[in-house]
Amino acid sequence: MSAAQKQPVIGIIGGSGLYHIEGLTETRWQKVETPWGDPSDELLTGLYAGQKVVFLPRHGRGHKIPPSALNYRANIDALKRLGVTDILSLSAVGSLKEELPPGHFVIVDQFIDRSFAREKSFFGPGCVAHVSMAHPTCARLSNALEASLKALNLPHTRGGTYLVMEGPQFSTLAESNLYRAWGCDVIGMTNMPEAKLAREAEMDYASVAMVTDYDCWHEEHDAVTVDQVVKVLHGNADKARALVQDVLPRLAAKRGPCPHGCDTALEYALITAPEAREAAMLAKLDAVAGRVL
Repeated sequence: MSAAQKQPVIGIIGGSGLYHIEGLTETRWQKVETPWGDPSDELLTGLYAGQKVVFLPRHGRGHKIPPSALNYRANIDALKRLGVTDILSLSAVGSLKEELPPGHFVIVDQFIDRSFAREKSFFGPGCVAHVSMAHPTCARLSNALEASLKALNLPHTRGGTYLVMEGPQFSTLAESNLYRAWGCDVIGMTNMPEAKLAREAEMDYASVAMVTDYDCWHEEHDAVTVDQVVKVLHGNADKARALVQDVLPRLAAKRGPCPHGCDTALEYALITAPEAREAAMLAKLDAVAGRVL
């Protein structure tokens, strides 16, 4: 294998309703220690048709951790330490548009981050960096996801803006209408700062938003309830597992650098002079920024 080619390791972050991946062989749950604390759960490593896969249940098995309490930095760091190169993120969302009904999948390409109670960067005092988030998801991964959704004949839309709210409460009607006026497509609680941290860790990232409800703006639907969401979650989870099983072989080939620069995001992002970088911070960044440090 040439230096320009690498064998991908696919990371799957499973959201609400998706707590395991079927069809994996040589599986093992691994506890991964990170300098940022504990990830949501142990990580499941295995093979799917020879492709290395690492699965992380975002909320922990049994859905024990709410969105604001997730240790996003530890989750991304743990995936990086296990060699993950590409992340496929699946999450349950509410729809902000009539044409995106429950059961519909959206391949997200933009975010509006309205979360406020979360650590959003690996960098800080001692080593400062600024990465570009103009295009927060990887088009190469999104292309593969779109091909799989088409092959499986699953209802989907390519492209959409995901409004990330803090939660854990659902939106007020005024908020829901505001986000619709902004042109947002779906609303959820978990893809930020997940996508930002994946970019800082130089990992290709794509997001599939699985619609469970119409939030609370739709006059012909009752305000969203957990019972309503869970009912649709089960159906979406079956579709999501089929999607993962179809897309993994599409991503299995050795590949060169990401044509969109996802895996070189730190190339010109570090602004702290080398002699001013603090050793303690550099030690914490060994996995996510080791390539440039």
